Amino acid sequence: MVEFIGSFETVESLPRGKLPEYAFIGRSNVGKSSLLNALVGQKAARISNTPGRTQQINLFEWNDVVLVDLPGYGYARASKTEIEKWALRLEKYLLSRTQLTRLFVLIDSRHGLKESDLDMMDFCDANAIKYQAVLTKTDKIKKSEVNDRQLEIEAEMANRGAACDTVIVTSAEKKIGIKELNKEIFRE
Repeated sequence: MVEFIGSFETVESLPRGKLPEYAFIGRSNVGKSSLLNALVGQKAARISNTPGRTQQINLFEWNDVVLVDLPGYGYARASKTEIEKWALRLEKYLLSRTQLTRLFVLIDSRHGLKESDLDMMDFCDANAIKYQAVLTKTDKIKKSEVNDRQLEIEAEMANRGAACDTVIVTSAEKKIGIKELNKEIFRE
């Protein structure tokens, strides 16, 4: 059972718990909330087809960990001022949350790695923030394209200091990769 802890406008307003945090980040509309819902097996996070709908830091407690649904980066229907505010909040979260155990960087399989994804990975590498690439929406493209995307991302990860080697291939809609994602969170 997942428990919604709350939506937080600022990093300072986040509760200071001791449970490990696993955060989901990626470009707007990459499927962060959908993947979180597939992982916990219920509709915990709000989903929308409108890019930039998640605007706050949303926390969920689930099986003695905290899952964090972060606002997307890249395209969103918001003012430049609002987008800059989100970016600063995100940077502050990533740099200050000692309980952040892993950041899952979601990449839409239909589009592959974008400059904004590489920028996020560069930031994580520069600040020693452990992260793992997660390929989303793999049910929307051919299996051969999924394999190509996975190889492309794995090649990129091999040259990065804070990245995990394994790329998790997922589809929230078809429940692909959910067990693998679960294993990464609850490693024995």
